[in-house]
Amino acid sequence: MGKLKTYNEITGYVKIARRYFVNNFYDGILTVMGILLGFLVIILNNPDQTIPSYYIILTGTGTSISMLFSGISGSYLSERAEQKKELIELEHAMGLHVKTEEDITDEIEIQKAMVVPPKTFTANMKKRRSIKSKKKKKPKTLHEKAERFTGIVVASVNGISPFLGGLVAILPFFFVAEAGLISFIASFVLIFICLIFLGIFLGKISKESIIKSIFQMVGAFILTIVITILILGI
Repeated sequence: MGKLKTYNEITGYVKIARRYFVNNFYDGILTVMGILLGFLVIILNNPDQTIPSYYIILTGTGTSISMLFSGISGSYLSERAEQKKELIELEHAMGLHVKTEEDITDEIEIQKAMVVPPKTFTANMKKRRSIKSKKKKKPKTLHEKAERFTGIVVASVNGISPFLGGLVAILPFFFVAEAGLISFIASFVLIFICLIFLGIFLGKISKESIIKSIFQMVGAFILTIVITILILGI
């Protein structure tokens, strides 16, 4: 636990992960709700018709799995790049940045083009070999370990949260063989409840009005339904 606390002091991964969780759970649940509204159009246009639940489950689960993997891979790569950039900037500011093999290679190519004396060229080649050996032996610093840990945690949260949000939206359809109007109403009620809890959570974090946060969350929910109805012409 002490190590995790230290990592959090260095990178602030708890705040980052919390932000990603709320945003992406919200995105996941509203994304799948959009799919449900599409199926609902079919039900409303044909009141006597039902839809096999596994159609909705397969569509919702497939979308959630896509968000899972895109969230993990995209977030890991972007967070890793950002953390690496911050580390290099910090090393430059402290005068600790060591030239990489790529930097030396660029210098050698420039010196070849400028016909630099053999001594300088040989010195750079030795420097390049030295960097290679240092690169193999160099242990990871605490800052690098914290960055790597943060990248993994944030990427996991970024992928898992929309996946869970999507699954929550289709949960009622796991209990019926044929999806009718009641199943969709149950799903929207469940989404509505989840958004209320998200609003409470955000209100407590920001130390602002919880009611205001709930209204903002629910407002987006209602707006999504209204715009979909207007576009699809239900």
